[in-house]
Amino acid sequence: QVPLVESGGGLVQAGGSRRLSCAGSGRTLSTYNMAWFRQAPGDEREFVAAISWNGARTYYADSVKGRFTISRDDAENTVYLEMHSLKPEDTAVYSCAVDRVVKRDSKVIITSPLGYGYWGQGTQVTVSS
Repeated sequence: QVPLVESGGGLVQAGGSRRLSCAGSGRTLSTYNMAWFRQAPGDEREFVAAISWNGARTYYADSVKGRFTISRDDAENTVYLEMHSLKPEDTAVYSCAVDRVVKRDSKVIITSPLGYGYWGQGTQVTVSS
């Protein structure tokens, strides 16, 4: 198990910003590609962003490209999601996830939830119009 704890969610006005954190405990995250997904009520889980285990590559869903930034601080064993220019349609529960494969090729980024083996409990982000 790789317990993950997300934080940073809350209520924000449209156009505002928020930073989400995903902290790992019990095992280092530094050897895994990491991702953020989100799920709105009634919708399927949606890929948001991912970062390779070595930080060399990031990948974003088209809906957040240019507004969101994923990063990692291996010294803190934490992955972040900086969100700017938030829109009401960004409202969802945001969860971080750990790739199933240790040190997967950094050129390969999985966008399906099936590629991730460990998940946090999620943090709610609500964007008001």
